[in-house]
Amino acid sequence: MTASRDTLTAQRAPGILSVVVPVFNEEESVAPLLDSMQAALEALGRPYEVIFVDDGSTDGTSARLREAIRREPALRVIRLRGNFGQTAALAAGFDQARGELIVTMDGDGQNDPADIPRLLDKIKEGYDVVSGWRRDRQDALWSRRVPSQVANGLISWITGVRLHDYGCALKVYRREILRDVALYGEMHRFLPALCRWVGATVGELPVGHFPRRRGVSKYGLGRTVRVFLDLLTVKFLMSYWTRPIQIFGLLGLCLGGAGVLLGGILSFERIVHGSPLANRPILLLAVLLVLVGFQFISIGLLGEMLVRTYHESQRKPVYIVREILEREAS
Repeated sequence: MTASRDTLTAQRAPGILSVVVPVFNEEESVAPLLDSMQAALEALGRPYEVIFVDDGSTDGTSARLREAIRREPALRVIRLRGNFGQTAALAAGFDQARGELIVTMDGDGQNDPADIPRLLDKIKEGYDVVSGWRRDRQDALWSRRVPSQVANGLISWITGVRLHDYGCALKVYRREILRDVALYGEMHRFLPALCRWVGATVGELPVGHFPRRRGVSKYGLGRTVRVFLDLLTVKFLMSYWTRPIQIFGLLGLCLGGAGVLLGGILSFERIVHGSPLANRPILLLAVLLVLVGFQFISIGLLGEMLVRTYHESQRKPVYIVREILEREAS
């Protein structure tokens, strides 16, 4: 089955809770995670569904999930055709979720499903998004926790949405908020900020965190550059998406103004003092600044035209579904 990215395409089922879990090569973790999730969700006393999104796993994850479908009526599995990344996997899960509240969590077993009821209680206080905070995080200090703390501080400062733990996958969202948020790149980690951008109220709650007992971590320092570039994109979208001329125009005016000022000084020296201008690199710098400033202003104007032309354009899919598995109704 191939599905397009038309946000939250599944038919809403009032009262249902949806739990979305993206997985990639987690064959040892999915069965224990399902067992712990079932115990926590059954205690809620409300209908629920669990959606595992297999992001192109190459181990036995798919086989384990197929086995689990036979004994778990609430389980649905979405298999993607390749490894599209966690952001695309979450987007696929959101599109197929039927619940009015959507919980996300990692598939590595480090999040505690027992915290889901507490997150649901928190969202009842009037929040649209509640993010987990791994206050006692069970990861290596220098390779995981310290870089994460730096990243959380940077993201909070740039986006203005202050959270202790952007990287915690355990979160709960209201369905109507996710409808207005587009996901691509590595944007999943910025979801609370993107939700705030569309008017959501964002809360935070300390949650438990387990050390990884099975499998191998998929995170590495190589993702840092991609995350930083996506952070710049988020800042631009949150601050200048509908007014790109204000950022590019400002840069153009500053650079062009510096070039005009420098050119004026050189002209004054030439006219008043007779200073020669030939073979002076500073003259080339003045001309370059004026040209670059003009280019930035032009980019800003073109951006304004594109925003107004494509503001309501159709969103393109960021994933392709291979198949959706669920137990047939008896």
